[in-house]
Amino acid sequence: MPHQDAGGRRRRPLVYKGEELCCSWRFEEEARVAGFQSVAGVDEVGRGALCGPVVAGAVVLDIGFVTDGIDDSKRLTKRQRERLAERIREGARACAIGMAEPWEIDRHNILRATHLAMRRALEGLGVLADHVLVDGFTIDGVAAPQRAVVKGDAISYSIAAASIVAKVSRDGIMLDLDRRCPGYGLSKNMGYGSREHLEALQRLGPSDIHRRSFTGTQPWLF
Repeated sequence: MPHQDAGGRRRRPLVYKGEELCCSWRFEEEARVAGFQSVAGVDEVGRGALCGPVVAGAVVLDIGFVTDGIDDSKRLTKRQRERLAERIREGARACAIGMAEPWEIDRHNILRATHLAMRRALEGLGVLADHVLVDGFTIDGVAAPQRAVVKGDAISYSIAAASIVAKVSRDGIMLDLDRRCPGYGLSKNMGYGSREHLEALQRLGPSDIHRRSFTGTQPWLF
């Protein structure tokens, strides 16, 4: 069945390996049954971009949080994400973002930098998460028990909420960077390797916010 989005419109279901995916409290409830009290969802955005930071969100939701419209950030419009991000920030028990800058990505590699951004998000929560739900993989260097959830941003409310606040935060950063580094179309491509972005790299070369270690930028470094 199609799902309703935050504006009441019908959204096509997401199907993975023949199974329809839908956000629920399943993973949060399983953690609470196991005795955990502060369950944090964590997700990142910007991992595959050619420039700008990788941004992680961490969110702790109470069961009473109104989840209408919460879904994988990629399945929402810009306006929906912004409205939901505001609701999440106001209504979550705790919400934070963490970042790893381009120079950190080049120094550590993108996977380690992603882990760094996620740890920073968890550290910024203001409450101690005693269990962590992560989209896709566990995070190095986190003491709390973790659970990696494949397609977590489509099936866990906490992870989906983290994906939304991370996406909205990073989009705002990229709009600021577009003004600082004009010519790459960052307000449209958000730092990803669009045709416009790649053509701009050919003309202009990489800026100081580009990831020097990424294949998409390396051909224009020298």
